[in-house]
Amino acid sequence: MKMGTFGREELLKYYLRLIKKYPILAIEDPFAEEDWKAWESIPSNLLIIGDDLLTTNPERIKMAHKRNACNGLLLKVNQIGTITEALEAWKLAKSFGWKVMVSHRSGDTCDSFIADLAVGIGSDFIKSGAPARGERVSKYNRLLRIEEEIS
Repeated sequence: MKMGTFGREELLKYYLRLIKKYPILAIEDPFAEEDWKAWESIPSNLLIIGDDLLTTNPERIKMAHKRNACNGLLLKVNQIGTITEALEAWKLAKSFGWKVMVSHRSGDTCDSFIADLAVGIGSDFIKSGAPARGERVSKYNRLLRIEEEIS
């Protein structure tokens, strides 16, 4: 198969081949954030997580729900601006029956707050990258400490 630039239909066909061949359970940002038609075409039996599509923004979350464009939110506090706004986005996504993945941002620090947030809201997932650097390891270490505290 020749690789190159895919249009919407080619990219969807490619994803569908991968999904058929491998046990893929979720895809994050499968299409460009303004290509609503493409987002609406992906199978709903797959977890489709919106990051750039949603930007942790309640208005974009409502639009995505209305258009059946995804069924998961990548929640980034510093993407929307405040914890209050992030919690509003989380509540909205959960009200739609969506999965929520709390995430770090590129260039993050060793602050482990997102681990506490993920546990505190009962997030379905946390995304902090491979434990290859200190800012990522700090989040995993905090999760381990939380587990010890609640066990």
